[in-house]
Amino acid sequence: MHVLVTGVAGFVGYHLAQRLLSQGIQVYGIDNLNDYYDVQLKKDRLALLNPQVGFRFQFLDLSDRPTLTQLFQDQNFDCVVNLAAQAGVRYSIQNPHAYVDSNLTGFVNLLEGCRHRQVRHLVFASSSSVYGANPKIPFSTCDNVDHPISLYAATKKANELMAYTYSHLYRLPMTGLRFFTVYGPWGRPDMAYFKFVKAIEAGEAIDVYNHGDMQRDFTYIDDIVEGVVRVMHQPPTSEGTAFVQQAPYRLYNIGNNQPVALKTFIEVIETALGKTAQKNYLPMQPGDVPITYADVDDLMQDVGFKPSTSIEVGIDRFVEWYRQYYS
Repeated sequence: MHVLVTGVAGFVGYHLAQRLLSQGIQVYGIDNLNDYYDVQLKKDRLALLNPQVGFRFQFLDLSDRPTLTQLFQDQNFDCVVNLAAQAGVRYSIQNPHAYVDSNLTGFVNLLEGCRHRQVRHLVFASSSSVYGANPKIPFSTCDNVDHPISLYAATKKANELMAYTYSHLYRLPMTGLRFFTVYGPWGRPDMAYFKFVKAIEAGEAIDVYNHGDMQRDFTYIDDIVEGVVRVMHQPPTSEGTAFVQQAPYRLYNIGNNQPVALKTFIEVIETALGKTAQKNYLPMQPGDVPITYADVDDLMQDVGFKPSTSIEVGIDRFVEWYRQYYS
């Protein structure tokens, strides 16, 4: 197989590329290496990918339509996995145009590339944030998601709608994956668990929003990658969809199916570090939700997999990586 992975220098993109390369799959990775968080971390991920047989990297922004169009003309991809996006819920409140350029314009450019080359399967990252403050739990892909509470969430919902439209119009197999709070080694420094570990290690206080009264469906990176790989190899057909207008399109949640209280999560981090955190209890931030909880029945039924890594195991692995990387 020849797979295009966008956002390959990112957290999930790096781990997915490593997995695919280990299976003898050719990976063509693109990334714009933006400075939303530490660029050196992205470069260090790439440094581990670049020497490997079967990997090729190109510095490319999805919003650069001419260059992306040329890439699709020059290459023949069996599958495209789109993990490139401007991430972050709170950042979208201060920097909306970054999300429009990357998550909307860039995604349409990618859809057009897939359409003109008749790519066999486009798998794209959505987010649990599309559920907004949905009071019904666990969150199901059958739930209404018309009330996002951040621009980031709105762009992810837009991605799902645009992908479905292209799937319906051009019969292109497409699968959207709603990721739930991904964590693990080589993770994103803007995520809470990363900030907690960094602060506690340095003897600094951590900010605990909503006074710790939140729950998250924390999902370990290896479980995310396993779900992506299984879905990649199973392009959807038009049959058996829940949509009135039949299309080769699917949506799945990839979450641990087991929300954890934020206070419990912090305790697990304290145990892994062998240190106690100083805590600043603060109100809920704009764009935050009180709970995320993934219904993964469809994923289990269709690809035979559900995430299962415990937070104790996952956090221990992250702390081990963190201490080694920043030593």
